[in-house]
Amino acid sequence: MLALPSLLVSVDLFVLLLALPELSADLAPTNNQQLWILDIYGFLLSGFLITMGTVGDRIGRRRLLLIGAVAFGAASVLAAYATSPEMLIAARALLGIAGATLGPSTLALIGSMFPDPKQRAMAIGVWLVCLMGGIAVGPLVGGVMLAHFWWGSVFLLAVPAMALLLLVGPALLPEHRDPTPGRLDLVSVALSLAAILPAIYGLKELARDGWEPVPAAVLVTGIAVGVAFVRRQRNLPHPLLDLRLFADRGFSTALVSMLVNTMLPGATMVLITQHLQLVEGLSPLDAGVWMLPAVLTGIVSVQVAPLAARRIRPAYLIAAGMAVAVSGLLVITASGGAAGLITGFSLINLGAGPLITLGTNLVVGSVPPEKAGSAAAISQTSNEFGFALGIATMGSVGAAIYRGQLADTLPAGVPAGPANDTLAGAAATARELPGPLAEALLTAARDAFTSGLHVVAAISAVMLAGVAVAAITLLRHVPPLGTEPTKG
Repeated sequence: MLALPSLLVSVDLFVLLLALPELSADLAPTNNQQLWILDIYGFLLSGFLITMGTVGDRIGRRRLLLIGAVAFGAASVLAAYATSPEMLIAARALLGIAGATLGPSTLALIGSMFPDPKQRAMAIGVWLVCLMGGIAVGPLVGGVMLAHFWWGSVFLLAVPAMALLLLVGPALLPEHRDPTPGRLDLVSVALSLAAILPAIYGLKELARDGWEPVPAAVLVTGIAVGVAFVRRQRNLPHPLLDLRLFADRGFSTALVSMLVNTMLPGATMVLITQHLQLVEGLSPLDAGVWMLPAVLTGIVSVQVAPLAARRIRPAYLIAAGMAVAVSGLLVITASGGAAGLITGFSLINLGAGPLITLGTNLVVGSVPPEKAGSAAAISQTSNEFGFALGIATMGSVGAAIYRGQLADTLPAGVPAGPANDTLAGAAATARELPGPLAEALLTAARDAFTSGLHVVAAISAVMLAGVAVAAITLLRHVPPLGTEPTKG
């Protein structure tokens, strides 16, 4: 029951990509509106996580989960029957805010309902399976729905699931809240939104368009507001974000390690997806099918990791997993075809399982029960930042390699313009050129893009090796699940 909302939130992040062509033909959004339709959900989901995690601690996690289910279902219907781009953008915004109530509430309830570390780790594994399953199911289910129904049908997937949650949730889920929550500081809520939203927006725009002054200024503004937010939290008796949580070594190490893990393989995943479509020539649906083995290995890994952690210290499992992930990245650096890339990405997902499962368990399990909602929200916000930061930084590295190599190999007679910036731009330019020149351009552009992917994978391998060393150094005091910590 608790894993179902995480599946739907994950599906909603990916299912719209396939519906975009039909949606655009029906509603005729401008390019700017199309970007907002795609991005507003993720922006507001990221921005409201910390606030909703704290609200759940105050009013009760089950209550917030059920409120969020009502809002998510209603917003899904609104999106399905949107009659204008503005209406769809508003519905997607409401979906993002509602989605921010679901993740922290479910993860916090898992922490409260399963105090035994063994059971909690297994429950988190199931929760993560559904979250990862949404990545795989989203494009496939979306493709089936679009083959038989109109584009709005992809949003209606959430309605029966939310109805089921509302029907059985009050009977099956216990209520948990902070007995002494204190007053909700609305200034902190405003500061958190004013920090997170510009930061995520700036990172995504920089990843999309390169280092432009406006998104860079927006990012700097978000960081500055974030500093002010942190300072305020230090002086409040009941802060929105309890900074004392970061004093726990296990909490902080797991959080930073998961951020790096989300940042690096996340960027690699995006580049692999682009490679499958723009270099291998696969459709979005076919590319999603090719990615299934990697998703399945990740699902197996997050299920096996809690069982292995009953006998082996989490530090050693996480480090061993990172070593497997590094081997996958090294496979990618030597691969130019779909089979090699998917093999490498499958190894990455296989190795990431212990860190994702045991790291989340450490974050949720190392805080007092009354702070579980805040801890869950911090964990998910860290993942959102990691993904956006990875796309911005590693995407910029890949783009720089692409531009540098293509400048040296661009065939004579190809006009300067989009082809010099992106592989998609090169494909568009090639359609306007004679056959031999178009093929020469595409070959040079595809080789340059592949080189960028190889460099990103190599950098990621080095940094994930650092995560392995940090895990052994800073988490070796954590005992196997279900055993007492070593004294001293």
